[in-house]
Amino acid sequence: MSAIQTSKSSHLIGEMLNKVPEVTFAFWVIKILSTTVGETVADFLAVNVGWGQGITRAVMGALLAITLFWQFHARRYTPWIYWLTVVLVSVVGTQITDLLTDGLGVSLYTSTTAFAILLSAIFVIWYRVEHSLSIHEIFTRRREGFYWAAILCTFALGTAAGDLATEALGLGFTNGVIVFGILISLAYLAFRAGANAVLTFWIAYILTRPFGAALGDLLTQSPSYGGLGIGAMWTSAIFLTIIVFLAGIAQLNMSK
Repeated sequence: MSAIQTSKSSHLIGEMLNKVPEVTFAFWVIKILSTTVGETVADFLAVNVGWGQGITRAVMGALLAITLFWQFHARRYTPWIYWLTVVLVSVVGTQITDLLTDGLGVSLYTSTTAFAILLSAIFVIWYRVEHSLSIHEIFTRRREGFYWAAILCTFALGTAAGDLATEALGLGFTNGVIVFGILISLAYLAFRAGANAVLTFWIAYILTRPFGAALGDLLTQSPSYGGLGIGAMWTSAIFLTIIVFLAGIAQLNMSK
């Protein structure tokens, strides 16, 4: 077999076994909805259901471990497993930051800086080991491990950065949605202008977390706190329904 044929075969194997979805408009819609759900579900279970932070963290952590086991043992990208994992990572990432801030009294400035350094370290090690940060070739256990470690860290970082901007710096929920929305748009425009695709992807991925968190707070918090007062239960239910619908369409398309 020629070198060209070998290269093509390797590329096809990577395409066939890639464990993550293509980056499309639907991808970003579900991602943003998932980040909002991470904020609202954590609040709903801890406050409205009355589980408290400890039980909520334990249950969500256990569910995340189960779904990660499914995700790692799947042969290829499976929409319902992948997006369930993302939703649970969003919830757990939110709880990690809340534990540091509310439970241990860690400053949002400190936690934001610490998560940024940790994420940078994950990317450096990932690149040194795999020589690429591309999400289009996640078809080995090691690459998938780096991928999900980075994803969890982006959610924790995004939560801390979002809370820092909207609460500690007084940006507010509405302004938070606008500012982070503009930053995401700038990342997209930079990508369209020829900026590095991997870099702009991860920048946008990080920014969708504080955007989704600010959106979640805007929808759920009472008007006296600057929100619309829809509540965590209804916001979670509506967004989860949309996620299930879009993931279901993706699953059907995979089955064709």
